[in-house]
This record gives sequence, C-alpha cells and structure tokens, in this order.
Amino acid sequence: MHALLLLCPLMLLACHHRRLRPPPPPLLRGLAPVKQKLQPGTVEAMLGSLHHHHSSSSSDTDNNNDTKNGSNSSGGVLAAAAAPSARDLVLASADLLQRGDLPAARRAAGVLLSAASPRADAADRLAYHFARALALRADARAAAGRVAPGLVSAAARPASSGAYLAFNQIAPFLRFAHLTANQAILDAVEGARRIHILDLDAAHGVQWPPLLQAIAERADPAAGPPEVRITGAGADRETLLRTGSRLRAFARSIQLPFHFTPLLLSCAATHQQVASGSTTTASSGATSLELHPDETLAVNCIMFLHKLGGQDEVAAFLKWVKAMAPAVVTIAERETIGGGYDRIDDLPQRAAVAMDHYSAVFEALEATVPPGSRERLAVEQEVLGREIEASLGPAGGRWWRGLERWGAAARAAGFAARPLSAFAVSQARLLLRLHYPSEGYLVQEARGACFLGWQTRPLLSVSSWQ
Repeated sequence: MHALLLLCPLMLLACHHRRLRPPPPPLLRGLAPVKQKLQPGTVEAMLGSLHHHHSSSSSDTDNNNDTKNGSNSSGGVLAAAAAPSARDLVLASADLLQRGDLPAARRAAGVLLSAASPRADAADRLAYHFARALALRADARAAAGRVAPGLVSAAARPASSGAYLAFNQIAPFLRFAHLTANQAILDAVEGARRIHILDLDAAHGVQWPPLLQAIAERADPAAGPPEVRITGAGADRETLLRTGSRLRAFARSIQLPFHFTPLLLSCAATHQQVASGSTTTASSGATSLELHPDETLAVNCIMFLHKLGGQDEVAAFLKWVKAMAPAVVTIAERETIGGGYDRIDDLPQRAAVAMDHYSAVFEALEATVPPGSRERLAVEQEVLGREIEASLGPAGGRWWRGLERWGAAARAAGFAARPLSAFAVSQARLLLRLHYPSEGYLVQEARGACFLGWQTRPLLSVSSWQ
C-alpha cells in the first residue's frame, strides 16, 4: 500500500499538536433539519421587533461609552433575546421569495445585511452570506437580472486560486476528498501501464501531484513508470491551461510520462455536452472525449454531480460513464444531517438545510482560524459565499442529495460499490491529526464510504464505484 498523505508538493502544512478529549458521538446520528413555515404577516412583526430592538440598542450604545466598542460592534442581531434570530430572518426572506413578495423578501434580507458582519463571529458571518445570497436573488428577480450596486453575484465568477488554495489549507474538506479519492484510484489502477483519469472538475489541479508522485514511486524499476493522461474538464479556459502547465512541469520533475488535455464545459455542464462531442479542448476546435482501449480509466467526480440537472440527467450521465467501462469512479459530495433529498424545490426548506450544513462549516473555521485571518475572509467570501449563493439559486435544489441518493443512482446505472480500503480511511484520519488542529473534525466509515463531519454533523462523503 502506498501512502498519499505526505505527498503534497503544492501545499505542505506544519504539523500541529492537539489535546486529547473523548471522541464526539458518531456522525450519522444527527436530527433532520427543522422545517419552518411562516404565515403572512409574521415577517412584518419580526422586522418591527428587530427595528425596535436595534434602535434601542443603538440609543443605549450612544449613551454608554464603555460599550461603544463592545458586543454591539457586529450589529447585535444574533445575540438579542428580544429580536428575531438570524435563522428566522433567513427563512422569512426565503419564504417571501417563494411566495413572490419580493419587496418584503428584500427588506428581510436587507435587515440582516445591515446588522450582521462578514468579519464578526461565525454566526454573524453565516447570517451575512445567507442574507447576501437572498438579497441577490430578490434583486435579480425584481430587476430582470440586474442587482443593486455593490451586490455583484459571486457565483458568476470562479474563486481565485489564492482563495481556493487557502481553503485547502485552513479546512480539510478538499484535501480529505482528494486524498481519499486518490487512494481509491491508486488501488484500482495497480499494475496498469497506461492510465487515463477523466477529472470532471479539474479546477486548479491540486488533487493530482500527490497521486502522480505515488504512481512514479511505486513503478517497477525494470519496466519504468507507467504513462498517465489526465483529461481535465472545466468552464474556464485560462484556468485549465495554467493547470495543465503546472501538472506537466511537476510530472517532468519526477520523470513521469504525462499528458494533460483540457476539456471546456459550459457552466451548466451536462452529460450530453460531454458525450455528444460538444465539448472543446482549450487550444483547438470541437472534439469528443478521447478514449484509448489500452488505457485503464478512472473517472473522478469531486463536487460535480450536484451540478447536473434532475434525476433523469444524473441517471443518463452515470449510464454514459458506465458505458466507458472505467476501473473506478470516485464521487465526493456534500452531506446533510437528514441524509439528503432528491430535490428541494421549496426554498425555505432548502435554506434551512443549507444553514444546517454551512453553520457547521463556519463553526469549524471559527474553532481553527483566527477571526481576523485574511485567508479565512477570502475563503468565506470567494468559496463558501459563492457556494451559499448557488445553493439558494434557481438550480440549488439539486445540491443536497447525499450518499443515499447518489448511491441509488449509481447502482441503477449498473455500478457496484467498491469499498474503500482500511488504509484509505486511516490516511484520512491521519490527515486530520497532522494538519488540522481542531478536535471537532471526525472521520467515519459507513456504508462503504468515508464521511467527514464536524462534531455530530456529516458534511462530506467520498465513495468509489466500479
């Protein structure tokens, strides 16, 4: 067995020591997210209560210099006993959007935007990003796609490489997914002389250097290293070209025969676009996905399946992948406390599910990264804020399927689960122990998959299929 954990040439973090505490309860015992329906008129009462409390707090603050820079600096909306909670206002705004009352929805979101802060504690930061996402959606619907000044959609542009790499450094989610998927691929291509990896969301390519190095190091000295080809799919041409250049340079440095082909997808990537040949390489005209019969194929779906449409599109995509006869398919997706949904068309319910998920993510960052960290701010604005906005957008209902739904779709397409090795699970645990100095993260193996969670809440699952 070959370890991948310490082979991270793009980003190695210093090891941290942790105090030992009793382990938190298992991940999969969480309660289903609370559903909340608001009656007409409720939001107006909530807003009136909040404005009254906020005005009183402001008056008290003006008359008390000792508290001028105290707990009210972030607006106080989350700590106020008499005021509606941030969750109340988020669900109220979502409910009003669902019912088409755009002015009231925008008002509810605006109250949170003015009271919460993206630089305060985790609860305030979470409230700010949800309020901003709902405000953007309300403005877009009210103004035929135009948004108010200062509220430019983050989902319309990719996160910077700096924010993406910072997320990889300060939180374990991406590295956990990459490490666990890489080990499954490494196990599946054992002995192959020509390896082809189809990466359906290549992004900045940070997943692949550890795998390339592991493949090179385990090569038979007499036969030499195998040839590796990566087809990296994505929506941004320049990002793919830079990713290819970095990976080729790295492969040369370890003397591994390597090829990288960028494959352009539209932002609304579908299986039809790939299978029909309407994808394009970043440097040439239209082309279909190129497969060679003597290659061992691995298909990597890290945070990709939720971008597809409804159940029919997911089923057709997986059948298309199955027809390529891959040795392994790796899937990593977000998890929910309630186990996932096939689709959430009800916006308030979707907002509640998303808040349950991202509240745990923001709490984890609060426990591990200082509030004033520039890296944390960039991650929350460019990565997590963008995810929240997309999850509440028109297509966000398909984000929250969870392993049970993905697994059922994979089995229906003819795949069988390929259990992760014990070594892959132990590596994931070692990753947390060495690189992330928090006691709240937990790795658990269940149903043939590996789950990463915060305290009792599952946040991400990785599974492999054949």
